[in-house]
Amino acid sequence: MPKDKVVATAAEALAGVRDGASFAVGGFGLSGIPNVLIQALYDTGVTGIGVVSNNCGVDGGGLGILLAAGRIARVTASYIGDNKEFARQYLSGELEVELTPQGSLAERLRAGGAGIPAFYTPAGVGTPVAEGGLPLRHNPDGSVAAASPPKEVREFDGRPYVLEHGIRTDFALVRAAKGDRYGNLVFNKAARNFNPLAAMAGRVTVAEVEELTELDPDEVHLPGVFVQRVLVLTPEQAADKSIEKRTTS
Repeated sequence: MPKDKVVATAAEALAGVRDGASFAVGGFGLSGIPNVLIQALYDTGVTGIGVVSNNCGVDGGGLGILLAAGRIARVTASYIGDNKEFARQYLSGELEVELTPQGSLAERLRAGGAGIPAFYTPAGVGTPVAEGGLPLRHNPDGSVAAASPPKEVREFDGRPYVLEHGIRTDFALVRAAKGDRYGNLVFNKAARNFNPLAAMAGRVTVAEVEELTELDPDEVHLPGVFVQRVLVLTPEQAADKSIEKRTTS
C-alpha cells in the first residue's frame, strides 16, 4: 500500500526544521505561495535560513514576513522587486543575495530534483551572471563585500554556454490546488510555474493542498515520490489569497 502522507497540523508538517536550514519555496509573485506553511515556519522561530524562490514575497506578505523578522540570511532568486525591506537589507549588508536568470533558476531546481548536478545553458553568457562580479553581499556603507565568482563557459557547436549547478535544499514548501493522500499534486494556472520545481528540489517536501481528493493519474502534475508530507487546508485557508497589485477600482 502507498504511504499516507497527510499530517494533522502545520507544526507536524514542519517537524525537523532548524536554524540555518535551506528552503525551496514555490509560488510566482503571490500566486500559489504556501502562505500557511510560511506562517507556520515563522511561528517556529527558526533563523539564519536560506531561501530559494522566484521572488521573496512583498512587504508584509509571503516570504516577506520572514524577511522582515530578520530570519532569512541568504536568498537565491530571479526577481527582487516590490519589496522595500528586501532592498534595504541587501544594500545594508544584512542579507546575501544570489541573482540568477528566471529560466536558469527553474532548471536548477528541476535538475537538483532529478539528480543532475549541473548543466550548460546560454542564459547569462557575456554578462556578470557568467563573468562574475554580481554583488552577493554589501558592506554597511554600500560597498561590495562579496561578489559572485566567474562560472565555467564552454562552446558547443560554436556557441558559448555557461555552467549552472542544480539546487537541492533541506526542505521545500509548496501549495497545490488538489492533492491526494499519497502526495500526488495538481497546481492551478500560474501556481504551476515554480511549485513543482521547488517540490522536486527539497529533501523533505511539504505540500499544503486546498482540496484533498482522489486524482486521475492523467491529471497529476507532480508525482507523490517528490512529496513527503501533505497538509490539508481549511476552506478559509484555501480561500485566503493575496493580490499583489489591484488593477481595478
